[in-house]
Amino acid sequence: MSKVNSFLEEKVIPVAGRIAGQRHLQALRDGILMTMPLIIVGSVFLVLGYLPIPGYSDFMAHTFGAQWLTKLTYPVGATFDIMALIAAFAIAYRLAEKYNVDALAAGAVSVAAFLLATPYQVAFTPAGSKTAVMVGGAIPSALMGSKGLFVAMLIAMLSTEIYRWIIQKDIVIKMPDGVPPSVSKSFVALIPAAAVLTVIWVLRLIVENTSFGSLHNIVGELLGKPLGHLAGTLPGMIVIVLVQMLLWSCGLHGSSIVSGVMAAIWLSATDENRVAFQAGDALPHIFTQQFFDNFINIGGSGATLGLALAMLLRARSEQSKQLGRLAFGPALFNINEPIIFGMPIVMNPIMMVPFILGPVTSVIVTYFAMKTGMVAKTAGIAVPWTMPPIISGYMATGGKISGAVIQLVTIAINFLIYYPFFRIIDKQNLKMEQGTDTTPTSTTKAG
Repeated sequence: MSKVNSFLEEKVIPVAGRIAGQRHLQALRDGILMTMPLIIVGSVFLVLGYLPIPGYSDFMAHTFGAQWLTKLTYPVGATFDIMALIAAFAIAYRLAEKYNVDALAAGAVSVAAFLLATPYQVAFTPAGSKTAVMVGGAIPSALMGSKGLFVAMLIAMLSTEIYRWIIQKDIVIKMPDGVPPSVSKSFVALIPAAAVLTVIWVLRLIVENTSFGSLHNIVGELLGKPLGHLAGTLPGMIVIVLVQMLLWSCGLHGSSIVSGVMAAIWLSATDENRVAFQAGDALPHIFTQQFFDNFINIGGSGATLGLALAMLLRARSEQSKQLGRLAFGPALFNINEPIIFGMPIVMNPIMMVPFILGPVTSVIVTYFAMKTGMVAKTAGIAVPWTMPPIISGYMATGGKISGAVIQLVTIAINFLIYYPFFRIIDKQNLKMEQGTDTTPTSTTKAG
């Protein structure tokens, strides 16, 4: 065990720590998180429009009129369909904060750059004609939502890097001391904003003369598809979960690091499932943000609700009993820091095994259950990650009992996976309490 700990401390933790502290990954994570409140609010209206109650749709139509469902889901479009626009602002804002430059101005410039990169064209069929023509002047809502998320992320980072570089080189217009600060800041942002928009404009002109046609197409082909394949397949999902759990095992926030990269893919899949759900079509994706949040990390990262149950029900040592009572409540809301750092799981070779094996097993079991149709896929409803299991599974699948059942199944599986390893720790703790063994359960401090 000491050799494993030494390897982790000397080889893994320094590299993982540098990755966790990388400002661009942190800005991506924090910026994407700023879209979540809107998406959750939109999901509430989506649930209200499609409650899984027999006769509910007929009741709505007869009571409020045939168009009521469309009106009820107005907020769905107003939230889901602007997630890329919000991300363009929020990511730039967070990144600019880390560079100590004007974050508000950087966010505004990023939004303008994102809109500049987006082709304003829509299909229009003139009266008396069967041929559609392309006309300009309309912002395409599809590219403001999940389909434009990758472009928004890249432009936010590129525009902020250009903006801060010019600011830090002091290539700005300075106003006299008597000018109000708000006016002075607007002039300081003038040259950086012009530089950002010029760069994006030139890039757009270059790409328009290629087979890709737009920056959105080139980003989708070169970045979106490869990452989509990684995050949309069972082997890819297993690799992602392995990386997340290994980072947590080293004491780093694996969920934040992984979601900073993969959230755009999972949110896009969530939105595509949402559109299909509203249209009554087959749901195209198994792996979505809700699959990750509500079916894999039950009890928190590592699927530790099963471990919390083992401690609560089967612990013999006082230390394990107290930790079980302390950790079970938060675990119901998918918060497991008391377990991760209290047992600890961090830098503990014994508990690292089930901590990795549990969620990987959950991925495999849930995937095949949804693939075969035994369990409904997630319906594009953004259920908060703190929603307790059973309820979250029912809601995430659009009101299907199978969503709650598969959560019960994976909780039971993870209980069985964690139990033998927990018994080893519990026996060691019991011997220490009885004074018959002085061997600590871990050679590493919990922090």
